[in-house]
Amino acid sequence: MNMKKYLAEMFGTMVLVLMGCGAAIFNQGCGTTAQVLTVAFAFGLSVVAMAYAIGGISGCHINPAITFGAWLSKRIDGKDAIYYVVFQIIGAFIGSAILYLLTKNIDLSFATQTGANAAAEGVSTGAAFIAEVIFTFVFVLVVLGATDEKRGAGNFAGLAIGLSLVLVHIVCIPITGTSVNPARSIAPAIFEGGKALSQLWIFIVAPLAGATLSAAVWALIGGECKCCCKNK
Repeated sequence: MNMKKYLAEMFGTMVLVLMGCGAAIFNQGCGTTAQVLTVAFAFGLSVVAMAYAIGGISGCHINPAITFGAWLSKRIDGKDAIYYVVFQIIGAFIGSAILYLLTKNIDLSFATQTGANAAAEGVSTGAAFIAEVIFTFVFVLVVLGATDEKRGAGNFAGLAIGLSLVLVHIVCIPITGTSVNPARSIAPAIFEGGKALSQLWIFIVAPLAGATLSAAVWALIGGECKCCCKNK
């Protein structure tokens, strides 16, 4: 068992939750354009930073949806995929616990105290589910494309992936707070309880469905074309 890559996933996910959810908490939610952009960039830059910090160790999935998409695409075996997800969730709990310790004695009378996900006021459960499927699909498709051995972005993959996460957050934050990452949603929901916990299934099932769609589409458009590429 290569514990180094599992621990890398744990620390990477911890940083993602700490910085991304922390930005939502300490910027008093996501009610304004400036707040949305701040949180979006906090999540995206966390991915960029971790991609270059731990990418060479574990590939920097730090997201069960990415791991699931990679497994479906046969880039990771089942055993590693399971351990990746377990350590990602552990890392998310560590990040959420740190935020809890930082805020437990502070009067947080604003929008979010944990950075948990939930459908926004007026957004139906179905709409929230569809949004998470679509935006996870976009995000994981970028990941699969940017990290492809033959067609990928090479050393720029981390930047492409991080910026795509910023893009996804800018659009999806007003709908669900943006998950596209089950680990990122599980830990804050446990600390938050209430609506976030009751809707947690959305932010587990929908990202995995989106990742499945991404793997299928990438297999269609990114696979070798034997009929026309064999002589190239």
